[in-house]
Amino acid sequence: MRRDVYTQEHEDFRAMIRAFIEAEVVPVYDKWFEDGIAPRDFYYKLGELGLFGIEIPTEYGGSGIDSYKFQAIITEECSRAAVSFGGSSVHIGLCLPYLKELATEEQKQRWFPGMMSGETMFAIAMTEPGTGSDLAGMRTTAKPSGDGTHYVLNGSKTFITGGVHADRVIVCARTAAPREDDRRFGITLLVVDTTSAGYTVGRKLDKLGLRTSDTAELNFTDVTVPAEDVLGEVNMGFSYLGRNLPRERLAIAVGSYAQAAAAVRFAAQYTKDRTVFGKPVAAFQNTKFELAACKADVDAMEAVVDRAMNAHDADELTPADAAAAKLFCTDLASKVIDRCLQLHGGYGYINEYPIARLYADNRVSRIYGGTSEVMKMIIAKDMGL
Repeated sequence: MRRDVYTQEHEDFRAMIRAFIEAEVVPVYDKWFEDGIAPRDFYYKLGELGLFGIEIPTEYGGSGIDSYKFQAIITEECSRAAVSFGGSSVHIGLCLPYLKELATEEQKQRWFPGMMSGETMFAIAMTEPGTGSDLAGMRTTAKPSGDGTHYVLNGSKTFITGGVHADRVIVCARTAAPREDDRRFGITLLVVDTTSAGYTVGRKLDKLGLRTSDTAELNFTDVTVPAEDVLGEVNMGFSYLGRNLPRERLAIAVGSYAQAAAAVRFAAQYTKDRTVFGKPVAAFQNTKFELAACKADVDAMEAVVDRAMNAHDADELTPADAAAAKLFCTDLASKVIDRCLQLHGGYGYINEYPIARLYADNRVSRIYGGTSEVMKMIIAKDMGL
């Protein structure tokens, strides 16, 4: 079926991204994979290409395009080639919406230029050891100084994507104790300069998948954060997190769909080329049926993500809608990718084959951005259950 979620402008952008990936990423990706991180200077290339400025308003030098669809195309093309842009997806995909909505004029003037060029890479730090999806249970604190000029940050965060290369991190911290009737009260967002004294990057975590994405532990010991670097209102951080989570979950749904589509493409090509018992693996009825079923599943995921993207751009994507899209696409994609790996036989388990990397990369989709179990709770609550 013809896909109508994208215009010709989108498809021209896709062609440019595909060419860039083939020229700048594919030839060096094995080295990134071996190192477990994308090089920092690669982000300057993304800035030069204009990818970081697409959604930044024109008055700050960006393109001013208020749409998620260009980011979706980047995700689709990276999955198609079984590569990634490292931890940079968080820089614009997650952090920029917070800055656009909450930053003051002075903060935007200060941060947007470096954000567009790649000179100032952003990450966001929510999760802590022992808290996981229960963000209200965070223990990192930011105590205000007596004269109100700064906050003193103490605590730690984990699973922070982009944490190694980040120059600024949006840190969620407790600035006040929770209220008896509202344990979410008292959380504030602070944009922390990673060169600050007392700020340290702990381990770069050794993950099963997403190997080129720098995921790290962060530690804060009496870090001074100027009051002018508070993002939004003090003690209201949890409500901001809730407003931006639908986009994060949409992005995960799109990523899962794109990985599944790529897996079917890789499996179809492999089974055509691979010969057993004197004929291509693709000639066997089981192969045809498996790939046909996987293709139908990918079509269903595509319909869901396209509808969700349209809803997002129309500002109509609800938390329950996003949760349903994430739940459906991540669960179904895992099954599709597993079946496509099976069609590769033993070679599907070897990292030099893209299907193996897709398999490992996809697994976290049912965990981060809220686990599948949390998605079910959100959907059930929306149903009045």
